[in-house]
Formats: sequence, C-alpha cells, structure tokens
Amino acid sequence: MPKAKIARKSTWVDMTAFVDVSFLILTFFILATKFKPEEPVEVKFPSSVSADKVPESDAFMVTIDKDGRVFVQMDDPNARQSIANNLNETRQLGLTPANIKSFTNAPSIGVPFAGMKELLSMDPEKQKEVRQPGIPVPDSTGGELYFWVRDAKSTYAGKKITWLIKADGETKFPVVNNVLEAFKRNDINKFQLVTKFQDAPPGTPLYNSRQEQTTKAAG
Repeated sequence: MPKAKIARKSTWVDMTAFVDVSFLILTFFILATKFKPEEPVEVKFPSSVSADKVPESDAFMVTIDKDGRVFVQMDDPNARQSIANNLNETRQLGLTPANIKSFTNAPSIGVPFAGMKELLSMDPEKQKEVRQPGIPVPDSTGGELYFWVRDAKSTYAGKKITWLIKADGETKFPVVNNVLEAFKRNDINKFQLVTKFQDAPPGTPLYNSRQEQTTKAAG
C-alpha cells in the first residue's frame, strides 16, 4: 500500500510589526543622539591620570593649538547668540542678523573682532576652508579673549558653567599664561584643563584605590 504524502506548505511570517518597531527605534536614536561638534583645530593634548569627565553641556572652552592660535567654543546655541549680540553692541562689530545667525550655528571661532564680520558673511562651507588666525591674546591683559570670557560670564550668570582650557602639548607657556590672565581678570579662578586620560602608575595610592574599586564592582 503506497504511503500517503503530506503536502508541504511554505511558512510565511508577517514582518510588518518588526520593521515598524525597528524604524521607531532608529528614529529615536537619530533624534536623541547629540553629535559631537566639529573641532576648530587638531590639538594633541597631554595625558593625565585625572578621572574627571569633561562636561557635555554648559561649558565654555578655550582651545590653543601648537602655533598659539586661540579659539573659543560653546555648546549652547542660545549662549552663542547672546554673546554675539553683546559683543556686537559693546565692541561695535557691525554684525548683521544674518552674521549673528551664522555665528550661532558655528560652535567655535578664532578670529579677531575686526575679522568676524568678513568670516561670518561667508557661506558655512567656505568658513571651514579659512585658516582662522586665532583670537588675539598678545599679553597679560588677556587681549580680546578677555571680552569673550567677560560676556560668557554675564550670559551664564546664575547658571552652573564649566570653564575649560584645552591646549596642545607643544603650546608655549606664555600663550597659556595669557589665556589664564584673561580668566583671572574676570575673577574666574576655577577651571579644568582638558587632557587625555591615562591610568595612574602601578603602586601609587591612586592606582591602588582604583584597583580596589574595580574589585568591589566585580564582586
């Protein structure tokens, strides 16, 4: 008697719900992710055993490259707009509303006051091609950086702000010292130096303390 053959049926799974969920998750990460702003210049900063994390918000950073060029960088667009308006009024820069908007969209700048209008009048892509000479910090008066720090301090009044300095490992000390003077003249004596993290040397108290914390966390 011949064996009865069981008809084969293809298995079909409705993937619509899975695809919908995948796109929802992808959309969430795209909208929620905060992208790192473009760095004004490449800086090879020195290493440090400090474990302090650089804040991602409410920070005012001064970057110094190996050639001594000084740039300022802010994460908050509203703060950039406020500072630009203040400087435009007090330093008589002649910036137009379009220039202010251009600065608001550019998180960093490194040109003298006299060159701001020309730079900010350019197309954003053209601005990236310009080699900015840096904000003048010629001596212990703090130069034009003093006014940037002054207006940033006024803009962030009543808020918690972190003052950051990121200098290249080859930066000459007098340049860094002049930047510190711009902070000092604005009564800012607490700031953080941005460095590349490295572990403490084996056998030191800090190294032993970190090892104990790691062991406790693993246990």
